[in-house]
Amino acid sequence: MTTPKTLIAEPQARATWRDYLSLTKPKVISLLLWTTVTAMFMAARGWPGGWLLLVVSVAGYASAGSAGVFNMIIDRDIDLKMARTAKRPTTSGLISTRDAAAFGAALQLLSFAMLWVWATPLSAWMSLAGFLTYVVLYTQVLKRNTWHNIVLGGAAGCFPPLVGWAAVTGDLNLFAWFLFAIIFFWTPVHFWALALMIKDEYREVGIPMLPVVHGDKLTVAQIGLYAIYTVVLSLMPVLLHEVGIIYFTSGAALGAWLLVLSWRLYRHVMAGHAVERRVAVPLYLYSMLYLALLFVAATVDRVVFAHL
Repeated sequence: MTTPKTLIAEPQARATWRDYLSLTKPKVISLLLWTTVTAMFMAARGWPGGWLLLVVSVAGYASAGSAGVFNMIIDRDIDLKMARTAKRPTTSGLISTRDAAAFGAALQLLSFAMLWVWATPLSAWMSLAGFLTYVVLYTQVLKRNTWHNIVLGGAAGCFPPLVGWAAVTGDLNLFAWFLFAIIFFWTPVHFWALALMIKDEYREVGIPMLPVVHGDKLTVAQIGLYAIYTVVLSLMPVLLHEVGIIYFTSGAALGAWLLVLSWRLYRHVMAGHAVERRVAVPLYLYSMLYLALLFVAATVDRVVFAHL
């Protein structure tokens, strides 16, 4: 006679601080924070102040992180069907929707309060505008309904430099809006290079990204067009005398390579070849470096010429 085995329920895994941190999409935020901080140096034409830099950095991370949290909550149904997102805490059930929403709301409230009290009200409103653009306009309205999703919804990523600038000056001049516009036209180049590589995943879950709706050839043509827009627009602040020769030469060199990589991808696809990682990945990775270094060039230029 065998003795029945005692069934012992395995303890359910509990979310750790690392799981909550992953909800904020740290890798995505790093470039957003970079454009925020460098914009502060541009606005101040030098050191913006240690306390203000700390406040804006923490508040900026909290706001962008909050947007990431709500994005994961809203998209958990499609995240479950995609290999690269299936193990997110909101998808796996490790963190409940209620707990994630409370966490995201707390981050956004913290961000708004910090910027309002210790920076400027305008910076708080700009941060909130970026959050709403990403969560409402992009995630809820555009993402599942139109291939224009990344063009219009990408405006969410353009607000960080406005936050940094407004935190220092309390206003927004034309140059600050040029920083916004540069990121706006840069975003499709960056994101569509990635979308080309994972278009099958988007197709499976019904997300109408440009490569899914109109194919690779139109996508690479649009990438090339937006790359031209980006490079031309990035050099226009020189005409405003807001930046000088350091920025112009750096921007021209950085832009030239962005155009070369875009042309290589365009030529490869137009020749009838399938998209390959060896031609799409370099553009995707370089586009991030391009934006980071462009903002560094603008920062160095404004700081150097301010002290000549």
